[in-house]
Amino acid sequence: MSLQASILFSNDLRIQKNERIKQFIESTKADFTALFLGDELVVAIKEIEKEKQTYEKVRMIAGAITRELSGRKVEKAIVQVDALSETMPRLQAEELVTAFVEGWHLGAYKFVIYKSNETAFRTDLLVEGKADFHSSIKRGKIRAEAASFSRDLMNEVPNVLNPETFPSILQEEFSTTGVQVNVFNKEKLEEMEMNGVLTVGRGSKYKPSFVELVYKGDETKPLVALVGKGVTFDTGGISLKSGRDLSDMRMDMGGAAAVAGAMKLLAASKAQVNVVALIPIVENSPDNTSVLPGEIIRYKNGHTVQVGNTDAEGRLILADGLIRAGEWGAQYVVNIATLTGAIFNALGTKIAGVFGDEQLSVEMKEIGKENGDFVWPMPLVEQYDSYLKSDYADFSNISSKGEAGSITAGLFLRRFVPESCKWLHIDMAGVMESEEVGYYPKTATGFGARLLADFTAHVSR
Repeated sequence: MSLQASILFSNDLRIQKNERIKQFIESTKADFTALFLGDELVVAIKEIEKEKQTYEKVRMIAGAITRELSGRKVEKAIVQVDALSETMPRLQAEELVTAFVEGWHLGAYKFVIYKSNETAFRTDLLVEGKADFHSSIKRGKIRAEAASFSRDLMNEVPNVLNPETFPSILQEEFSTTGVQVNVFNKEKLEEMEMNGVLTVGRGSKYKPSFVELVYKGDETKPLVALVGKGVTFDTGGISLKSGRDLSDMRMDMGGAAAVAGAMKLLAASKAQVNVVALIPIVENSPDNTSVLPGEIIRYKNGHTVQVGNTDAEGRLILADGLIRAGEWGAQYVVNIATLTGAIFNALGTKIAGVFGDEQLSVEMKEIGKENGDFVWPMPLVEQYDSYLKSDYADFSNISSKGEAGSITAGLFLRRFVPESCKWLHIDMAGVMESEEVGYYPKTATGFGARLLADFTAHVSR
């Protein structure tokens, strides 16, 4: 016999008439509880205070419910849109459904392909209501699928996803979409003078690559370039990292995953935008061919950079991506990367830092507040620019001071930004993975896919 659940709210008559259950729901600290009313399994959601009624709260609750029901092997759950809207009158019904569906599917996410005795059981969601919410449901699924794709890329192991296989994975993913995939191999990178990518990738057995994802939903719109750091594993290179478990360094391509997920979302939504994703891909490994501290890289735009520390490699490959954005003639450029531990120390694990154009930073903050990919505007302090001084090259890839690490990283990148564009830099190092809460599993977050897609749509209006 299949198990089915109904999602109810605290004002439901079936709950209000049962004083014992009503008191139990009110006393629990959780946002909901799963229990039986007679023979019927129900999920009872507590009343949410008006000031806490947000789309992100809806996503978090939906994600937690689906994980609870999936764990109980419940095959289907039913939610009534009218009751949902009545409980949260501050929110628009269409967007409310999208948020609930999005959170539901993200909460059901599991990366278990390497577990011998576990499968990803998912509880199906049935949305019922007086009006037709088909488009809202579809939109929620599309958004969840895009973020889940980013999660899959980040969670994948480095012997499967590396600089030589990553382009093929992207080609396969976008083969049936409106996204054009351009792949540049090592020989082409030498021809294109992408010397940052070539230098960082020298020590790996995998040849570096560079991928462009091009989507022309409306070529009349301003071109947006999304540049994502694609370090498929970061050992630190010769400046070797230390630590008991470095396995999460496979997620150092979180920026690449974010821009790939954003492209998936934009293409699936048939967004009227003009966008290119630029993904430099390397593995940072120590070997007798690896770049050594003290070496100098000459970039295509004429800048020379002394490598003070090989573990500050992300900015070295993003520099090539930013130069390439200029060659494309992009009017807006956003680069995103798991770049510095300093941003983790500053903002923790719930929010990323955004640097660059002040007005756009504020706008991106508001976008993230709505969609759940939270960012906070950070300053580019001009006085710190001198910290990058080098005695042997135009500047160094690390600061001479032990302070403001995320800011000096942003100042480094700014030197490669095309003059004609508006630019933002997102440091997502603190938010690449999460504890199990709401619609987040205890793995990669998929941060940035929704943020970049929504930002691209925003500046394309």
